[in-house]
Amino acid sequence: MAANTILCLKLNSNAGRPSLVDSSLRKLSESSLLGYRINQKSWGSMISKRNTARTSSLSPRSYPISASYSFDVVIVGAGIIGLTIARQFLLESNLSVAVIDKAVPCSGATGAGQGYIWLVHETPDSDTWQLKLRSRNLWKMFAETIQNEGMSPLQVMGWKETGSLLIGRTPEETTMLKRRVQLLTEAGVEAKYLSSSDLLLEEPALTVGEGGCAAYVPDDFQFDAQRTVAFIEKANRRFGSIGRYAEFYYDPAISLLRSGSSRKVGGVQTLKNTIYSNKAVVIAAGCWSGTLMHDLMRESEILPDVPVKPRKGHLLVVENFNSFRLNHGLMEAGYVDHKAASQHSSLSTSGLVNHDNTLSISMTATMDTMGNLVLGSSRQFCGFNTRVDESIIDRIWKRAGDFFPPMRELSLADFSESRKVRIGLRPYMADGKPVIGSIPGLSNIFLATGHEGGGLCMALGTAEMVANLVLGKPGNFDYTPFAVQGRGL
Repeated sequence: MAANTILCLKLNSNAGRPSLVDSSLRKLSESSLLGYRINQKSWGSMISKRNTARTSSLSPRSYPISASYSFDVVIVGAGIIGLTIARQFLLESNLSVAVIDKAVPCSGATGAGQGYIWLVHETPDSDTWQLKLRSRNLWKMFAETIQNEGMSPLQVMGWKETGSLLIGRTPEETTMLKRRVQLLTEAGVEAKYLSSSDLLLEEPALTVGEGGCAAYVPDDFQFDAQRTVAFIEKANRRFGSIGRYAEFYYDPAISLLRSGSSRKVGGVQTLKNTIYSNKAVVIAAGCWSGTLMHDLMRESEILPDVPVKPRKGHLLVVENFNSFRLNHGLMEAGYVDHKAASQHSSLSTSGLVNHDNTLSISMTATMDTMGNLVLGSSRQFCGFNTRVDESIIDRIWKRAGDFFPPMRELSLADFSESRKVRIGLRPYMADGKPVIGSIPGLSNIFLATGHEGGGLCMALGTAEMVANLVLGKPGNFDYTPFAVQGRGL
């Protein structure tokens, strides 16, 4: 894609004549798009008065550098959060949307994730529970709608209903897992406690000893983030033909547009373009959101401190792995503890922790639809460093071997031609909750960041929340825990 490419703009019509916009809108509204109907209000409000480019098709085309455009909603960040927010506005309103990114979709934490949507390691009645539960249900509806449209969720998004296992090997973990199953069941989630023998029937390659056990949620699932993002992006682009959607990739945001003493943001200045916003600006730039907000508002009297920071993670992918098969998604119980920054250095049955750089390693294992074994995971605070650390990859492999004895007979070096490493920077918030809401003093700029490793899981619920906040609609649950106020901003 060219550096100054924008995609899918239809910006003019001829007065008194049937326009391409009219035709396109009728075609879209006569058929469902992923199960939704286009709201057939006047399309005149969708089209920017500032835009002057000619009609374009669904393929990219180049426009002059330093041009200006106008949209109702401008989103900075093309990860799973930004793109699903765009999707929500396109499907549930008549607003036009622009997505800005310094690179391309899925180039951050989204593309490096393991792709699981699990509740087995979540705690009912926690601050994030309702958001995760809502988002999980929306993902299920998303897959069902793909199925109803005559497509295969397996082919489209790598959808697998594998169920999930949270595995314990100590008496303390056994007690915790029994309690977790009870809480999940009381919250309406189907959950089971599996003894060591029951667990062996579910996962023959797994060894946890006679005292081992697991919490099992059979309805949990996983999918491929890259394929899902590509599908969402393609669906979003269909709105480009009627002037409601455009992408500005390889075009980093450099400042926000303010007018005098106004408490609103007028738009975003990028390296190549001026993009005005009529309704809202959404910052959904993952772990870069904090530094980005500082840079965007460096000349403003309002200088919000967004306390989100990068938490680096490694994942190991072994392609076409055939030494054993996995039937479910698996995670060791220590992963739950290591979601919080470790304060102690130890080597225990619950994973590896290194105090010097707050590195923790816990076993997670999934097998995707292509037969690739995906192993994780590490958590580490080391700034914005995205270099591969081979020592961490070795430790992930050895940690997996503690649970899967066949791996102890295999050398990671033997997979040098068929292995890949994914590096992602999770947007970490110290209180464990994403920041979703408007910035005090700037009523039309919204944050959606801080999901850490749960961006994929919480994406659709976050998108719904942001759209409801912008449009003034009531929420499906209490949004207060995610508000910007009182979070260091």
